[in-house]
Amino acid sequence: MPTIKTIIFDFGDVFINLDKPAIKRELISLGMPEDISLDMLHIASEYEKGLISTETFVSHFNKKFPNIASQDFIKAWNAIILDFPEHRLEFIERLAEEKKYQLILLSNTNDLHIEQVIINMSLARYERFKNCFDKFYLSQEIHLSKPSPSIYEYVLIENHLHPNECLFIDDLSENTESASKLGIHTWNLVPKIEDVTLLFETKKELF
Repeated sequence: MPTIKTIIFDFGDVFINLDKPAIKRELISLGMPEDISLDMLHIASEYEKGLISTETFVSHFNKKFPNIASQDFIKAWNAIILDFPEHRLEFIERLAEEKKYQLILLSNTNDLHIEQVIINMSLARYERFKNCFDKFYLSQEIHLSKPSPSIYEYVLIENHLHPNECLFIDDLSENTESASKLGIHTWNLVPKIEDVTLLFETKKELF
């Protein structure tokens, strides 16, 4: 039986609720074509890794779609961010207080989304959440993103972790599969069906 010493959590749709189809839906309503080009996906990926600034990111879309105002684009881009249920915040606070596990956050995100998260949560609640973790990794700050194996290797090396002593929780199967290939235990959480607060019941075989 493995000894889990470190729990690595995703953020979106694990703690904070997301409406993942919202970005495309809102952008289409503003006049953007339904078939998003590879170029646009590439720019979004670069932004997620912090390789371009918010100004450059928004400007790129302004040039492609001059009829869409910057603020309307940003509002559509942030439509994915929903609420952060209090019971999940209380769960991670209790876990942090117990000091039984090293807690790490590992999130694919970007500056605009984090700004919206803080608006939706309030800065005080965001700080409560952030303070629960021993390490708080946001993709745009470490210039890496899931599911690339390099992001998991970065976390393992920086924190001197053994993969078989780590559990990684994420809602996307491509992310958990990539981590699993490195020997990390995983939970591919299903949003709206499973809840992170039931971690120790759902993955009891690891604890």
